[in-house]
Amino acid sequence: MRVVLFAHSLVSDWNHGNAHFLRGLVSEMAREGIHASVYEPGDAWSATNLIKDQGPQALNGYKGAYPELTSHPYHLPSLDLDEALTSADVVLVHEWSDPELVKAVGTHRRLTGGYRLFFHDTHHRSVTAPQEMSRYDLSDYDGVLAFGSVIRDIYLQRGWAKRAWTWHEAADPYIFKPLDGAKQYDLVWIGNWGDEERTKELQEFLLDPVQRMGLKAKVWGVRYPDHALKSLEQAGIDYGGYLPNYDAPQVFAQARMTVHVPRRPYAEALPGIPTIRVFEALASGIPLISAPWSDREGLFNGEQDYLTVGSGAQMEAAMRSILEDPDAALYRAQHGRETILARHTCAHRLRELLEIANSVPIEMGGSLL
Repeated sequence: MRVVLFAHSLVSDWNHGNAHFLRGLVSEMAREGIHASVYEPGDAWSATNLIKDQGPQALNGYKGAYPELTSHPYHLPSLDLDEALTSADVVLVHEWSDPELVKAVGTHRRLTGGYRLFFHDTHHRSVTAPQEMSRYDLSDYDGVLAFGSVIRDIYLQRGWAKRAWTWHEAADPYIFKPLDGAKQYDLVWIGNWGDEERTKELQEFLLDPVQRMGLKAKVWGVRYPDHALKSLEQAGIDYGGYLPNYDAPQVFAQARMTVHVPRRPYAEALPGIPTIRVFEALASGIPLISAPWSDREGLFNGEQDYLTVGSGAQMEAAMRSILEDPDAALYRAQHGRETILARHTCAHRLRELLEIANSVPIEMGGSLL
């Protein structure tokens, strides 16, 4: 069996959370004997910025964690789709792809047949930038794989796709797992500052509680403007800069807890969609406290897996409870990891993908299972 994925980037995770799921999914395919080919733009925005930030050698960093993975850089004008899609059974095109590529792959599918074709959406642009998403021609696609039911429904309601399924991201438990480590910090947070989508929330649920409690804390991530760095300094929080995604478990092992501060679109307009950071933290076995976010799809076991708070004062109380009762915090963290292993690994998502693909009728192809 052969799967072809047109992704934004496999080699770079710079401000690119989908890299975790992509790498874990392709690794799981290899374990299951599925041949996966990943194509990414030769000038991918994430990879370009990683080079600027860390140097060209950083593009090979993921090989230490995923030696079995490789990707094929392409330039759209010279991309040979006949060659790329030869013998493909399933093809996924990620929503950060150029609309021209999306249309070209759809046309190829219509003219040649023989494979299932899906558009993979793992972002909030369907809500925050619908004019951008409406540019994609999905008329020749079998459907959309959306990482939340609310996004799935948007595609169907707006007539952007004829079929759509909910296909959440998930954790790679082979990389994201509890590790031994001396506790150097009361709290760590891994996340990018980004486009001012959660500045107020980070102040209320991260910076202010840490400052009031005098916690020893450190933050990793990119795209921190000067005012954000100044805010961290005022709160007494160390800044670590870029952190390779696969190194996150080592950082989690150094801390007593972490927090989830969703961007505003996920908290307000897209309930039920956990970012990859939730899967990462729970899989790594670190106590987690979440700022306001609704698990509308029932992916987790509520307070058994992590604590949820509704205000900065509640966040401070939850942080204090973890520090004062480490046994209870450890129990909850272990429960959270068990939930990941039971429901939300890349192996689970691979099985779901094959089930979805098998549900789509195709003239030139049989069962994939």
